[in-house]
Amino acid sequence: MAQEIDPNLENKLYDDVCNIIEQARYRVAVYVNSEASMMNWNVGKRIKEDVLLNKRADYGEQVLKRLAQRLKAKYGSGWGFQKLQHCVRAAYTFSEEEIMYAVRTQLSWTHLRSLMAVPNALARQFYMEMCRIEHWSTRTLDDKIDAQLFERTAISRKPDEVIKAELEKSKEKNEIQPDMVFRSSYFLDMLGLPDVFSESELETAILNQIQLFLKEFGSDFAFVDRQKRIPVDGVDYKLDLLFFHRGLKRLVAIDLKLGKFKPAYEGQMLLYLRYLNRHDRREGEESPIGLILCSEGNTEHIEYLMLDEDSPIKVAQYYTKLPDKKLLSEKLQRAIAVAKEHYRLKESQEE
Repeated sequence: MAQEIDPNLENKLYDDVCNIIEQARYRVAVYVNSEASMMNWNVGKRIKEDVLLNKRADYGEQVLKRLAQRLKAKYGSGWGFQKLQHCVRAAYTFSEEEIMYAVRTQLSWTHLRSLMAVPNALARQFYMEMCRIEHWSTRTLDDKIDAQLFERTAISRKPDEVIKAELEKSKEKNEIQPDMVFRSSYFLDMLGLPDVFSESELETAILNQIQLFLKEFGSDFAFVDRQKRIPVDGVDYKLDLLFFHRGLKRLVAIDLKLGKFKPAYEGQMLLYLRYLNRHDRREGEESPIGLILCSEGNTEHIEYLMLDEDSPIKVAQYYTKLPDKKLLSEKLQRAIAVAKEHYRLKESQEE
């Protein structure tokens, strides 16, 4: 008589074998992607070396077209003229150290193609690092670049050498820096708010669309509480939203405000942070940090608080309707220029 097979054992065997297959397939996919990226960069590097030997502008295009014809005949249509252009562009855009880092962090060739469209080298490094930390898909990367995320972060306001140092620190210690997280402006158009709304309606809309809200803020934010009770001297204050940032390992208190920033908001937030630090902060966590979100921007107030590295409070403007991209870009570039000049004057005074 045949021995009866235990269905639990059979299911476990099936699951274990599936797991082995899936892990192997993943490793193969990672290896193939890494080799493909290195191959494309090396192809571009070799063509670049040849083209540089001849100074004529039309020489490079002639070389690529003739080479593409021969490669297509041997390896198929994937090796056309446009593909070779991308390879050459990669060689001009990324140093050998950068391409090796991209391969180690498992960025795909499509990620690299998106990064090639970013002209600012420091912005590229920022996006590359954020891809590593938050595991962005190519689509997410494209969305962040299109929304000018780098220009909206606090880190973009700093001198170039400071930005480089902070990005290197992030790589070496494998931890995100606060100035890579917080921004001068946030887009909350996904909430679908009417032209006129209250602070409570904004808070409710955020909670109803929490996944989309966190997509704008960053994947490491985790929701903790709403209308958090802060009892001080017999008075009950209410903090609008409380999050925890896994990368920063700290609580993030968010206060929502209609209109422009007022200095009184800073004092109120400091009170919240001191309470959270004493009563809610757990062992191993960093001290809480506060974010005041205002519907209108006082540019100077926001910039001065963004520049204060010692302050645990950040101030930002939120948009419930997407602003004109060109106007936003001009505004961000002006803010970055003002901030960098501030740092330059500060350094010259200290010398």
